[in-house]
Amino acid sequence: MTSSKPHILLINPWIHDFAAYDFWAKPLGLLSLASILRHHGFPVSYVDCQDRFHPEAGEVFNPAARNGRGPYVKTSIPKPAGLNSVERNYSRYGISPEWFAQDVTDLPKPDMVMVTCLMTYWYPGLFETIRAVRTIYPKVPVVLGGIYATLCHDHAVLHSGADYVLSGPGETRVFEIIEKVTGCQTLLKFDPDNLNSYPYPAFDLQRKITYIPLLTSKGCPFSCTYCASNILQPKRMTMTPERVVEEILHWQEYCGATDFAFYDDALLVNPEKHAKPMLKQIIATGRHLNFHTPNAVHIRAITPEIAELMVAAGFKTLRLGLETVDFDQREMDQKVKETEFVGAVANLLAAGFRKEQVGAYLLVGLPGQKIETVERSIELVKSCGITPILAYYTPIPHTDMWEAAVAASRYDLASDPIFTNNAIMPCRQSGFDWEELARLKRLVKS
Repeated sequence: MTSSKPHILLINPWIHDFAAYDFWAKPLGLLSLASILRHHGFPVSYVDCQDRFHPEAGEVFNPAARNGRGPYVKTSIPKPAGLNSVERNYSRYGISPEWFAQDVTDLPKPDMVMVTCLMTYWYPGLFETIRAVRTIYPKVPVVLGGIYATLCHDHAVLHSGADYVLSGPGETRVFEIIEKVTGCQTLLKFDPDNLNSYPYPAFDLQRKITYIPLLTSKGCPFSCTYCASNILQPKRMTMTPERVVEEILHWQEYCGATDFAFYDDALLVNPEKHAKPMLKQIIATGRHLNFHTPNAVHIRAITPEIAELMVAAGFKTLRLGLETVDFDQREMDQKVKETEFVGAVANLLAAGFRKEQVGAYLLVGLPGQKIETVERSIELVKSCGITPILAYYTPIPHTDMWEAAVAASRYDLASDPIFTNNAIMPCRQSGFDWEELARLKRLVKS
């Protein structure tokens, strides 16, 4: 029986960048939207331009060896205008355009295409994707949402080629667009303000599942000047611990998943009501699972009890959001003091975490940042017995640090999001050259 509702094709676009790697990176928002559409009776299809397991590409590594992570297919392409002087190769990360065209035409013709884009400076890959869709289906409406569409809305409207550009969370607004385009009305079968009512993300649409992203909360109570979390998700919501464990068990039974990556911006905030009971219930399942936190966790919440619970639950990769050791002049966030950081690390190591499992993110290339500050940050992290991880600063529109970034950059950040690429360190100061950066990397490894 043919569905009377319009068929929706969702696409995860190509990445154009100087470097890219699947560090537990999946389009969770897009796959969540796919599940919501299916939950409301819409037939959906999915094409992943970043598909690491495309049959034409072959499987070149053992996914389990890297807890599900791995490299993308890579093709060298010309650099964007304005970045020709950057002495690095620029590439398309993902399947070939020919494979994409075949994948799309093998699917039923869609009534609407929905596409996302994660990083603001990845928009060239998005634009290529939209052009490729237009070549195959020139009259099918294209809807663009996600982080780039929200933070660079005007740029996306002017240049993306999409028919509709949605800012902010799209769980309900997408139905407004569907009604506007097709006339199909939808009565909500879930509560957008209650994460427990959401259907599981449509990870089954992937060709192969090597890990499962988990989002147990949305929003963040902090207002760090470099971060856009509160812009992208203004409302703080949390899932019940019972619902989190239910989802974990569902995916382990469905596809044998053992690796799970938390995407929360504030996983350990309010631990008595969220993290602590969740960890205890995970432990009570008796399952042997691996958990990873590519997003930094809140350092102040790492008590001896929390550290022990995380070890017992199966956390294997833990990232801490230290950012800098300028504690006395720390205007960009108020998340942690030096004594709190040192104490949290001591708690983790005492609980059984190994040095290579725990890393502290250190922001590099901030407006006005001196290289000596980064050196001190590296030394502090190493002295505590864990791994420093250099995180290159990405200037983000609408954040409190944006104006300072625009003033400090040698590029015209406001003119084009391509110049916010952290690979070019757009806000690094004079004296902070690539040789100095190489020295910092050696300091991290020494």
